[in-house]
Amino acid sequence: MWDYLSSWYQRKFSDPDAITLFLSLLVFFLLITFFGHLLAPILVAVVLAYLLDWPVQRLQATGMSHPVAALVVFSLFITLNVLLILFLVPVIWQQSIALITELPAMVGQVRSLLEHLPERFPGYVSESYINTFMDNLNQRALQLGETIISQSLSRIVGVMALLIYLIVVPLLVFFMLKDKYQLLGHINRTLPSNRRLIAQVSDEMNLQIMNYIRGKALEVVIVGGVTYICFALFDLRYAALLAVLVGLSVLIPYIGAAVVTLPVALVALFQFGWSGMFAYVILAYLIIQALDGNVLVPLLFSEAVSLNPVYIIAAVLIFGGLWGFWGVFFAIPLASLVKAVIRALSSDVPMTTPPTVTDQQSATSDKA
Repeated sequence: MWDYLSSWYQRKFSDPDAITLFLSLLVFFLLITFFGHLLAPILVAVVLAYLLDWPVQRLQATGMSHPVAALVVFSLFITLNVLLILFLVPVIWQQSIALITELPAMVGQVRSLLEHLPERFPGYVSESYINTFMDNLNQRALQLGETIISQSLSRIVGVMALLIYLIVVPLLVFFMLKDKYQLLGHINRTLPSNRRLIAQVSDEMNLQIMNYIRGKALEVVIVGGVTYICFALFDLRYAALLAVLVGLSVLIPYIGAAVVTLPVALVALFQFGWSGMFAYVILAYLIIQALDGNVLVPLLFSEAVSLNPVYIIAAVLIFGGLWGFWGVFFAIPLASLVKAVIRALSSDVPMTTPPTVTDQQSATSDKA
């Protein structure tokens, strides 16, 4: 066993490029783990820069210079965000306050509806089970309310940090777009000379991360917009808030869709009761989720490496536990990174030096 491990180690890590790749990944993981809270503005700026780099490249393809294209895209991005802050955020805030206010009444109505289940299905639903379930639900609702209040009070200090983010992050995004090639040159000069595997992995991951961030942004907008139109047609209350929640739920693969189903069902049940309209709302919501997973995602992420759902869920749990939101958001690219590293280390490249001119002349004379 030891001989096998020793031979495997010698075979894989005798290559200086493999050592360089391993040390680079180790430094990256340690930086994110111990200094992730300090690097959060830079991470946000990198994500936004990746998102905006694609339209910059499209404008450059039309003949526009890089600085001008970066300025145009950044100006449109700031304008769009200002419009969202002025028109969408107040609506979401008002609906959130109204939903929290009506939450006890919703829980009470759900309790009254569930209390009639033992009468309708006497042999299948127990009254004690319903009481236990509702007691747990009331306790969870009270804990949620206390958590929201405590978090709101504790986050007042973070308002200044939020204002700093609103100033620092846009500046970082602008300079990352404008000075893209200069910054990439600086990073390239800091890397060690033995970087064949680093270049192989980074080239693959750069394309995947760009496609992933762009695809996720489009998915959030499309799913959120379609959900709002659907809920508005049903005249469902809190349509804008629920649509935003459904749109943001796509950031967490599989798990997000399951979590956001509860508020959608609760609001529909509170408004329509056990009626046909409630069934139509839930059916429309399930159709949206099915179309998102089976039609929209394959179209948007056709260029990304396909991963088994088991690997994706495992990546969400592992990286989300390590790095919180950013681990969840980058779960698929991080899983792809692991796959790319394994592929790079598994490719046995012979450690041979290129032949010199003298060797080539000697080989030619031997053949003669």
